[in-house]
Amino acid sequence: MSEDRRVPLLLVGGLAATAASQVAEELLTAQEGTFVVHHDLRRITEGVVRRRLRHGRTDRTVVLELAHGCVSCTLREDLLPLVHTLAAREDVRRIVLHLDPALEPEAICWALRHVVVGERTTEAVARVEAVVTAIDAATWLADAEGDEPLAERGLAASADDERTVAQVVVGQTEFADVLVISGAAAGAWETARLHAVLDRLAPTAVRAPLGGLQWLGAIPEQARRGRLDSPHGPLLRGEPPLEPDSGVSVVLFSQRRPFHPERLHETLDVLLDGVIRTRGRVWVASQPDVALWLESAGGGLRVGHAGPWLAALDPEDWAGVDADRRAMAALNWAPYYGDRAQELVVVAHEASGQDISAALHGALLTDAELAEGSSAWDAYPDPFGSWHVDPCEDRETSDDSVAGNRKDQNR
Repeated sequence: MSEDRRVPLLLVGGLAATAASQVAEELLTAQEGTFVVHHDLRRITEGVVRRRLRHGRTDRTVVLELAHGCVSCTLREDLLPLVHTLAAREDVRRIVLHLDPALEPEAICWALRHVVVGERTTEAVARVEAVVTAIDAATWLADAEGDEPLAERGLAASADDERTVAQVVVGQTEFADVLVISGAAAGAWETARLHAVLDRLAPTAVRAPLGGLQWLGAIPEQARRGRLDSPHGPLLRGEPPLEPDSGVSVVLFSQRRPFHPERLHETLDVLLDGVIRTRGRVWVASQPDVALWLESAGGGLRVGHAGPWLAALDPEDWAGVDADRRAMAALNWAPYYGDRAQELVVVAHEASGQDISAALHGALLTDAELAEGSSAWDAYPDPFGSWHVDPCEDRETSDDSVAGNRKDQNR
């Protein structure tokens, strides 16, 4: 096997900004030839980004004025081209991307893999060595279960950034290869609950206290290292404990028959109260050809299209489908449903797993509705007919106008 000559790339981020900065500083001084890049997005809504580049004793800050104040422009116009430039230098041994607290590493890794700079993607010249997320043990769980908009903390990454704090901290955590933990929870019970959640949300991530880089040598070979998930891939990463611990549980919901669209919509609250994370594929009776991706974090939820079910495609169109997905579909194929199914994984820390399962079962089609067939299902009113975020505008809460979430996107 040929040697991988791409420059190692470390992503360091997390809403615990002070801890993330310390990790970046430690990496800077640990190895000669390390370059640390940081983009400060606090004025991005004005079209201004401050880029700081450090290596050795050199520390340079450049103010970038962008035509459009958005993260995408920052990535395409500056960060990715800069990584290409650094990767071509002989004195560069490692690149550290010290991420703004509001950035989610999954989006950065998507850009590394898919955005072309010149004639190549960034992944062609740099390999993700690890994704490191700094978390504050004293505040993480409260952040992950809430519905506070990111903008209320002055951390919005664009003028229309509607993400919640929970969506950011949960996304940063579950995508990490390493969790660097700063601070301490309020007591033994709170500490146990925090680690019980992390065991289920990021079971393969190395955990280390802030201070020192011992974790660098502890990252397992099978670590994720920026690998992106398919919406039709396995939902359980690693081997998370399935038994309840400290009030934290994992709910696995798997059913063949479709959801009634209105009843599912009415049931969504069960995934927002006392729940840290929901991820999975659903199909509603009124949309038999399209898989929907459902994802919640704390008090926010979004639903987006995940592409067609294989059962809705002509067999000759299967050639372009990922081989793992085809294999998994073949193993679970049902004569009537094909590969259509409900598959959800819920990490709950206060809610009852039995109540969640019962509520979701109640949203499925009844035997009588199932017998009516697809012609009747097509006529069902469908709240999911357009892209959807929760809490909905008609929900009677004081946070309706701000507790929404990032816009739905194709997965």
